[in-house]
Amino acid sequence: MPHRPFVMWPNKALRTPAQTVTEITDDIRALWDEMIAAMDEMPGVGLAAVQLGVPLRLAVVDASTSRGKAVRMANPEVLHVSVEPRDHDEASPNLPGVSAKVSRPRALTVRFLNAEGEIEDRDFVGLWATSVQHQIDHLAGKMYFDRLSKTRRDMLLRKAKKIAG
Repeated sequence: MPHRPFVMWPNKALRTPAQTVTEITDDIRALWDEMIAAMDEMPGVGLAAVQLGVPLRLAVVDASTSRGKAVRMANPEVLHVSVEPRDHDEASPNLPGVSAKVSRPRALTVRFLNAEGEIEDRDFVGLWATSVQHQIDHLAGKMYFDRLSKTRRDMLLRKAKKIAG
């Protein structure tokens, strides 16, 4: 399935907090399908609508090994996080060619509107939790490298610029 192009860093759309979704419509469901196609093509384990230039609080996550188990979320919000951290090498199709180890809570509970338009609370652990947090950051106008020290962030952005030519 074709999808919109990824918005490339430093496009200001990636720094702008997304708008709240007021109801789940067929257009929203179609956008989720498009996002899943883009996520699978990367291949990646999550995607936020803002990464495709759509300023809505929508995310998809599929950290399963078999794929086809994507969780569709509108307006995700973190209710609780574990104290135990988990380190993971994170990257983004919006800033290709670079990645960095980021430490985030190992588990969390998230509240969101699901594909049926119902409020759902769900627990995520491990890679699922990392990806959900990564997408929520995107929806807030943040990138994974914002969680790095200034020195590490500057090095990563210099490297990305060099790769981009």
